[in-house]
Parts: sequence; structure tokens; C-alpha cells
Amino acid sequence: MAEEKTKKEYMRMAIAEAHQAALLNEVPIGAVIVHDGKVIGRGHNMRERFQDVTYHAEMLAINEACTFLHSWRLEDCDLYVTLEPCIMCSGAILNARIKKLYYGAQDPKAGAVDSLYHLLNDSRLNHQVNVESGLLKTECGQMLKDFFRVIRKRRKAARKKRRVKD
Repeated sequence: MAEEKTKKEYMRMAIAEAHQAALLNEVPIGAVIVHDGKVIGRGHNMRERFQDVTYHAEMLAINEACTFLHSWRLEDCDLYVTLEPCIMCSGAILNARIKKLYYGAQDPKAGAVDSLYHLLNDSRLNHQVNVESGLLKTECGQMLKDFFRVIRKRRKAARKKRRVKD
């Protein structure tokens, strides 16, 4: 039971990172990396701000963790992320040798862990990652739904405003 509480605490930290992304009008995805019970990497989406396709939450957290450990190997680390990782992030997770991934919401359009692909458990690769999905999935998913609802509302208002001008 204590372990479950800790997992939820770490996912709540990832959710806090996702909220930071939302404040920047970024897709609200957050990630934290834990090593020996300590958070050593954090990240939230920053693609729009830096106009860099690699600035996903997972990539930024991995980069920070590698810097902290002075190693590209994150073998004894766990990653908590609010949304199922994409192909790029799954590749980085594999290459970093992350031990365990916990994610909240599934991504049916781009998920490379369970939804579209199963990269992290592909026995043809030299490393596999233990995966636990659905951790605080309702909270994680609701953030994304709320964010995209606002985006759609803004786009609809902008279209309506353009029509009125024409």
C-alpha cells in the first residue's frame, strides 16, 4: 500500500509538470524520473515555445536525469508520465535503459507503448521496459480533454470572427 501511495505521489508530480505546460499553452503532458526515491529529472512539453519537435516532456526529463547522473544509462530509474509515450520518446526510454515506466492516459493516436505499437516490450530489441499503465488515468486524461476543448473553442471563435469580417 505504501508503494502505491508513492507511485501516485510521483504521478501527481508529473501532473504538476503537465499543468506548467498548460500555463504556457503547450499540450499538458508532464514527466518525472525517479532514482533511489529521489526525483532527478522533470519535464513538460515545450515544443511550441522552442519550436523544437524533440521538446517532449519525457525527452526533457531524460535529458535532466542523464545530466544529474553523468550518464546516458538510466538503468535504475523509473519514469512517470501523464500520457502514453510516442515512438520518439519510447525510443529514448529504451536507449536510456529505463527500468520501469508508469503512465496515466493512453494515446490512441500516437501511443507506442500499448495503443499503436508495443515498442517497450519488443523482445527483438536489446532492452525491455516494465510498464504499468492507467496510473491516475482519469486526472491525466481530463487535463488533455480540457486543454483541447479550450483550443477547439478558440478556433471556432476565430473562424466566426473571420466570417463576420468577410
